[in-house]
Amino acid sequence: MNILHRQSSRHVWPARLRPMIPIVSGFLLALNCGCSENTRAKGGAGPVSVPVTVAPVIQQPMPVQIRAIGTVKAFSSVAVKTQISGPIQTVNFSEGQEVRQGQPLCRIDPAPFEANLQRAEAALERSRANLERDRLLAANADADRQRYAELVAKDYVTQQQYDAVRTNAEALQATLLADLAAVRESEAAVRNARLELGYCSVYAPMDGRTGELLVHAGNMVKQNDTVLVNIYQIRPVFVDFSVPEQELTRIRTQLRQEVLAVSALIPDAGLPAETGTITFLDSLVRPGTGTVHLKATFANKKSTLWPGQFVDVVLVLAIEHQAQVIPSQAVQTGQDGTFVFVLREDKTVEMRPVTVDRMMDGLSIISDGLTAGETVVTDGQMRLVSGARVVIRQSSETGMVAQ
Repeated sequence: MNILHRQSSRHVWPARLRPMIPIVSGFLLALNCGCSENTRAKGGAGPVSVPVTVAPVIQQPMPVQIRAIGTVKAFSSVAVKTQISGPIQTVNFSEGQEVRQGQPLCRIDPAPFEANLQRAEAALERSRANLERDRLLAANADADRQRYAELVAKDYVTQQQYDAVRTNAEALQATLLADLAAVRESEAAVRNARLELGYCSVYAPMDGRTGELLVHAGNMVKQNDTVLVNIYQIRPVFVDFSVPEQELTRIRTQLRQEVLAVSALIPDAGLPAETGTITFLDSLVRPGTGTVHLKATFANKKSTLWPGQFVDVVLVLAIEHQAQVIPSQAVQTGQDGTFVFVLREDKTVEMRPVTVDRMMDGLSIISDGLTAGETVVTDGQMRLVSGARVVIRQSSETGMVAQ
């Protein structure tokens, strides 16, 4: 019975599973060996060191900055109009051309204005001739008045004759005054005609760059109505931007002490930043946005900045000379705030809370929690806890930021 019982309790693999027996046996053997090695490592070799990258805490000067998006605007712009009416005869510039103040831009047909000048000059000559004639007549009449005054005193002529001579002299003096007024009026007409003739040539009112030509040769233009072209002054140039009203007090304080520097960078252009200064602070805070409008002036000698362009603006308020700086990737965020892992001398790490004042160009400026000379973990933090042992895979230096 015992023999029969042992035979009946023996496990018999079905025929369809018998080819899997070597594979299952190998898997169980490997799993058993792995567990044994892991157990030996835990019991004999101690905890495994985590590979990390570290960087030192560096103390260096760092700027206190405000960043914003700005818009480039022309320093000044002029809509060029004509001061007379007439057909455009010639255009002497190209669209988008750099022009200098006083450079001829276009010319209006001068023929009718030349004729007006000739008529005015002829009228002036006539007025001057009348003045000379009446001046001689007035002089003679005054001499007669003086002579008759002596004769009437001696009763050589009657009082009636003297009165007639005196009245004629006074009338000629009045005519002489009218001639003088006519001459002045004619001179003014000549000056006006010359001005209008001069207005036939339109000159650039300032240095700048021309925009699109709005009226071509052959078109009629109307006095002080038709815009020929717009000229934009882009050297120097303005950059408009706004900052939160919370920064107003600090900006005003710094403006009382010194000129505030501003840099403007064209995003993704690969060009160096342009440097300028704050030249305008608005007198009010915009109630709808809670921002303050500022304007900076840039020399723009190479015409890097272009009107209408968006730029990244960096306003430097001050320089913090003893700033504690670490790479931004060293800072982690947890439930209790920001923290870093600090490397101890025994190659273990300490999780330490820190206060980040600001970040810029891949660096974090720490206001509390670290001192210069300490070392922080910059990569590998996901596998760390306070007290974990580490092995340094790489050490990097915190870079300086250009002032």
